Amino acid sequence: MAQNIHFDPVRLPREAQALREEVREFLAEEIAAGSFNPHGKAGSNGFDRAFSEKVGAKGWIGLTWPNKYGGQERSFLERYVVTEEFLVANAPTRGHFVADRQSGPMLMKYANEEICMDVLPRICRGECCFCIGMSEPGSGSDLFAAKTRAEKSGGGWRVNGTKVWTSSAHHADYMIGLFRTSPPRQDNRRHGLTQFLVDMTLPGITVNPVQQMTGEHDFNEVVFDDVLIPGTHMLGEVDMAWKQATSELAYERSGPERFLETFYVLTGLVRLLGETPDLRAAEGIGRLVAQLHTLRRMSVSVNGMLQAGKEPVLEGSIVKDIGTLWEQALPGIARDLAAFCDPQTANRISFQQQLEYATMIAPKLTIQGGTTEILRGIIARGLGLR
Repeated sequence: MAQNIHFDPVRLPREAQALREEVREFLAEEIAAGSFNPHGKAGSNGFDRAFSEKVGAKGWIGLTWPNKYGGQERSFLERYVVTEEFLVANAPTRGHFVADRQSGPMLMKYANEEICMDVLPRICRGECCFCIGMSEPGSGSDLFAAKTRAEKSGGGWRVNGTKVWTSSAHHADYMIGLFRTSPPRQDNRRHGLTQFLVDMTLPGITVNPVQQMTGEHDFNEVVFDDVLIPGTHMLGEVDMAWKQATSELAYERSGPERFLETFYVLTGLVRLLGETPDLRAAEGIGRLVAQLHTLRRMSVSVNGMLQAGKEPVLEGSIVKDIGTLWEQALPGIARDLAAFCDPQTANRISFQQQLEYATMIAPKLTIQGGTTEILRGIIARGLGLR
């Protein structure tokens, strides 16, 4: 059945703008103290638990969550502002970002209260790193093709199989894992999947690095060899996690991180071209900024819908699809616009380094959060085209 795709006209409230100034002041102080380099290549600051704990002390992790779990009970739009400022500043948020964005909300909806009271306050303090176990070898972003099995064993579940493209698994304290607990039905291949909270220190878990062209290590292969997960760590309903997982992806695919990962190229280009770019360069920058503004308005809209209790899965998929294409194309466009700049321009060398790095990471941008092909399949299904 076709669904309406609609982006609500959402504006950031006054309290979000006030919070933005507070976040900017904090980041400026951290940059001045040498905590991270705002003009380094994106991701170069990476994982920094000490920084995450500082953010937690500010109350900016779990910002939307209930007070009893350590949250501040503020809006999704205020959280959006925090995320946006941290991304633009190139701050090291890998230690807490996934837990804040989607793992914590999943636990609040589907975990028992004992787990919530134990894990969620630690996330809010910046002490707990999460990874997401969805993709598998041979199936990629098609999460309904998952084959890693979880079988009942005593009071728990024994897991065997492999997950791949698992960002930050080498740092993670926990994984939200999607495992097959029953065969798919002929009329519903999504049936038979269950989600679990996985303690990454359990015996039988091996994390193998997946190196990128940059030489950096974000992705991992995670192998489960007879890993026994307690029964209390099952999340939601047995065999029905497809409903939960698709809801979770609205959180994962709609934020500004889906179009700002190569944003440093745009700011580097603006610095390179200076205050009086020629007509060609000025027009090019104008187009890029207009496109970025459109993506941002769409993303803000989706977060406003999340705040209203909606599940904008299709809209989130559109933001991720278009955002990925934009951030992948940005390095090439910036290279063309900078082609006639004076080679002696002050930041020419650093700009070239940024371009090289952005070009090398471009292929991985489509993997994280779901490939373009999978996203377009979701959108087509929502439109009743398949």
